[in-house]
Amino acid sequence: MEPQNPVAPERQGNSRHGAVEPKPGRRVGTIIGVVVVVLVAYLGTLFAYWWLSGSSTELGPADTGDGSETVVLVTVKALRTVDYQADVKVLVIPQDDLTDERLEVLNTDISVRLFPWNTLGDLNFPAGEAPAEKTTTLDLNGDVNNWPFDSYTSEPISATLLVGSGDDRQFMPARVEVEGALQGWDITAEDVAPGPQTSGTDEATQVTMKRSLGPLAFDLGICIVLITLPTLAIATALQVITRRKAFQMPFLTWYAAMLFAVVPLRNILPGAPPPGAWIDVGLVLWVLVALVTAMLMAVISWWKQVD
Repeated sequence: MEPQNPVAPERQGNSRHGAVEPKPGRRVGTIIGVVVVVLVAYLGTLFAYWWLSGSSTELGPADTGDGSETVVLVTVKALRTVDYQADVKVLVIPQDDLTDERLEVLNTDISVRLFPWNTLGDLNFPAGEAPAEKTTTLDLNGDVNNWPFDSYTSEPISATLLVGSGDDRQFMPARVEVEGALQGWDITAEDVAPGPQTSGTDEATQVTMKRSLGPLAFDLGICIVLITLPTLAIATALQVITRRKAFQMPFLTWYAAMLFAVVPLRNILPGAPPPGAWIDVGLVLWVLVALVTAMLMAVISWWKQVD
């Protein structure tokens, strides 16, 4: 008969029921590793956003000429995507023979007829005064429902001067220059043929605006968060309804909190699209449906548990 080892059962019990405590050095190493990964991800995200935001395109300083021709300077100030309009300021830089060199004021009345037609019609600059900026709007072509890949293009922008007053007014050509910058938008301008309503000039400028990479990256991050919420909710509800995990009442409040977080997340998107855009049908609606489905699965699990 072999002698029994009294230590064996104790060791066997510890291996079955006792939890193996991690070594202090390994625990510290794990914490440091997690902190380093989080810091690298955070700093990398900041650097990527800074780099992408710095790549945005803006219109450089305008060429105001040497005084031999009149320049109509159009400065883009704001973009209203829902209205398909751009707020601009218009300034006339007259040629030398239209100004009083001593007083640096206009020596005759000038009206600027901007094409395409704007909300103010002819922009009037009276004689005896230095030209001041006029604020107006320009219509744009685009589709806001394509957010965040929407872009907007103006009609060919050109201008004609009406010099003088009364029936003695005469048409004079003018060159249009466009400048400006918009936060979160790439703005480009190119020379094109004038539109069909243009008269007295054979030059025009077309402006195109599209979202820059920085806001697009932020939009993508918010969309990933919106997708993650129902994914976690459905995965947790499946574990509960299949009895792999025990039902906990806080699950319902967690699902409700995620459900009410969807709309605020949607509304902080840069240049939030109007209600009913493709993102509402293709993403937001299905996120809400998935979260409600997860709540329903949790309620069914609770009902079965009560029975």
